[in-house]
Amino acid sequence: MDGQTKVTNKTLQTLLRALIKFNTKAWDLFLSHAEFSYNNALNKTMGMSQFKVVYGIDPLSSLDLVPGATDEEASKRVEEIQKLRDLVSTKEEKFNAFYQA
Repeated sequence: MDGQTKVTNKTLQTLLRALIKFNTKAWDLFLSHAEFSYNNALNKTMGMSQFKVVYGIDPLSSLDLVPGATDEEASKRVEEIQKLRDLVSTKEEKFNAFYQA
C-alpha cells in the first residue's frame, strides 16, 4: 500500500467515525454522506473537489435548496461564504508555504 492510499484510508476512517459517532450499528446508512463529503472536499493537489473534476461543477449546497430566500439575503450569504473561503484559502497557502520550506 502506498502513502497516498494510507492517507486516503485514514481520512475516510476519520470521516466515518465523525459521522457515525454512537450509531455503530447503522454505519451503512452514513456511507452515502461520507462519499459525498469526501468527493466534495477540496483536494490540495488539484485545487478543487473531485466532484468538480468529474462533473465540471460544484454540487448544490443546502442554500441552493432553501425556498423563499430573497436576492438580498442570498447576496449577503454569498458574501459571507466568499469571505470564509478567502480566509480558508489564505490559511491553506500559509500551511503549504510552511511545509514546503
